[in-house]
Amino acid sequence: MDGSYLERTSRPIYAVVFLLPFIIFYEVGTIIINTDVLNQTQVRVVAFTWLRSVLEYIGFTSTMARMAPPLVVVVILTALQVSSRKRWEVNFADMLPMAAECFVLALPLIVLGLFLNTSAGPQDGGSDLCRAPPVAAAACQTVDGGSIMADIVTGIGAGIYEELVFRLLLICVLMMLFQDGFGLTLNSSIALSILVAAGLFSAHHHVVFLDGAFRSSAPFDARQFAFRTIAGIYFAVLFAVRGFASTAGTHAFYDIIAVCVNSFFFHG
Repeated sequence: MDGSYLERTSRPIYAVVFLLPFIIFYEVGTIIINTDVLNQTQVRVVAFTWLRSVLEYIGFTSTMARMAPPLVVVVILTALQVSSRKRWEVNFADMLPMAAECFVLALPLIVLGLFLNTSAGPQDGGSDLCRAPPVAAAACQTVDGGSIMADIVTGIGAGIYEELVFRLLLICVLMMLFQDGFGLTLNSSIALSILVAAGLFSAHHHVVFLDGAFRSSAPFDARQFAFRTIAGIYFAVLFAVRGFASTAGTHAFYDIIAVCVNSFFFHG
């Protein structure tokens, strides 16, 4: 219903307002937390690096390209708001319920991760969400000696930039490819786009494309790949039903919860 909580909070302008504190937190946190975790390129958010590389390719200076990805997020969401012709009013009282909603929506993935870990058993070497596994590979650096705050900062960045690349942009491109390029039906295009995007989302946690070459970022694990593929499908459905704000927020909250659970309950 027009004007309801669900309708209001699915608007792109709500995504701008709701995610802006997350974006600022990630950018400021990346600068002020002087740890090896955030200084190493291989554990930074790969989707952020991709955006920076694209900006450099189209002519931005290196300095501008490092600063521009947050603006890219805001510009894309603002453009979607304009094209949607939806109302621009924002009720700031909705922000806290949206955060609570994202927290609750992240819990099924936490439960699934714990279930996969428990079902793996000691013989599989699993004892935490990192191996069972988290959505963002970078959210597991606490186990290797990184600070909890560095992991949280990186996890929040993954929530924003991975959802931008793998849901908002990639699914739209795949939809056009399958529907306009291959002439598939709308339903078939939607299903294939979701599955392909989810598979690529999962695969990029094991093999990443950086500096013009493919690199192995983590050993392949069937449980991790399956979990992240399921997570990718979950985020895609959430994106279709609730919009970008809830999807990116849920991804970020999942990573935050996973870091805290791993740190305080498994590696305290």
